[in-house]
Amino acid sequence: MSDSDKAGTLLGQIPAGVRKGPLPVHLWNPDFCGDIDMRIARDGTWFYMGTPIGRKAMVRLFSGIIRRDGDDYFLVTPVEKVGIRVDDAPFIATSLVVSGSGAAQVLHFTTQVEDEVQAGPEHPLRFVSDPHSGEPSPYVHVRANLEALIHRNVFYQLAELAVPHDVGGVSWLGVWSAGVFFPICRA
Repeated sequence: MSDSDKAGTLLGQIPAGVRKGPLPVHLWNPDFCGDIDMRIARDGTWFYMGTPIGRKAMVRLFSGIIRRDGDDYFLVTPVEKVGIRVDDAPFIATSLVVSGSGAAQVLHFTTQVEDEVQAGPEHPLRFVSDPHSGEPSPYVHVRANLEALIHRNVFYQLAELAVPHDVGGVSWLGVWSAGVFFPICRA
């Protein structure tokens, strides 16, 4: 079966009807059908057979059936599972809305596929440094082992919100959201 046929077949297997919230891909365990030539670039652009997928609705549809098992990413339906490549994270947090202040502050992120996430205990933030450049790579948990890389402009907004706070006797700069302090770097 060609990659084109596989992609079309996948779309036809998504349950019909309007659903609120993500599909239960974590409950689906079909046989692995091989890899397809689909890649999500670090900037959040989805490619199929080397060409960017220009239809936002198509990207949104595929984003609803993505799953990560270990370090591998798959598009999953109730009857098929195909492997795809993801350069960094499958989503990009492209906007931030802040409500409240101090420890009561809440950070609301929206991804490039319009998923909305409120950072907190169920959706933690994490910050890692690039081993080559030392630049921070910030992430927010979106759902079931999937993260969004926080866009640089949104990270600058977070940096402006950073406050000092002691964690285990060490002073950190970080941000509060939903009562949780997320350390960014040592103060």
